[in-house]
Amino acid sequence: MDDTLLTHDGLSLPAPQGRILLLACGALGREILALIRANGWTHLSLHCLPAILHNTPDRIVPAVRAAIAQHRDHYDDIFVVYADCGTGGGLAAACAEMGVGMVEGPHCYAFYEGVADFAARDEATAFYLTDFLVRQFDAFVWRPLGLDRHPQLRDAYFGNYTKLVYQAQTDDAGLTEQARACADRLGLAFERRFTGYGDLQTTLGALT
Repeated sequence: MDDTLLTHDGLSLPAPQGRILLLACGALGREILALIRANGWTHLSLHCLPAILHNTPDRIVPAVRAAIAQHRDHYDDIFVVYADCGTGGGLAAACAEMGVGMVEGPHCYAFYEGVADFAARDEATAFYLTDFLVRQFDAFVWRPLGLDRHPQLRDAYFGNYTKLVYQAQTDDAGLTEQARACADRLGLAFERRFTGYGDLQTTLGALT
């Protein structure tokens, strides 16, 4: 699966393949497909919106609304695999209005670690990366912030952070080294936490 496509185009399956459509962020595409295959969840199908919508969260709710309207006649149910993701409660309100469920929590970092555990840590000075964001660090962080052109702005953006926390979904030594390099580029201490799929796995496993 191509991360660049998930970032800019999302993922569209050619035809309905299950009773329940998971309408998800492209940043979760690999992980959701891995869970579907590992658990034999043949009743679940997947459609991903472009992950880069996270850089303009005001566009997430309209995109989710449009996708629900497009696909709802082809499935028994739709479940939105986004957390709040910077929509200020707008996504939850839209899902409630349209009669579809969604993942709980403020963002994917919380449900990977477990929403309750993440809240208990209360890490206001931590900057988080997942497997996907490590692979797409330049596309989501470095270039959008202009650090490729103006590296002197790094401290203005990240001066209040103390560490980069890599929430690892998989045991991949190469990704860990990439994440460590991201921390070095940002001038932050590095911490790796193996989270696996966290609440994402239990939430999707409850869909029947």
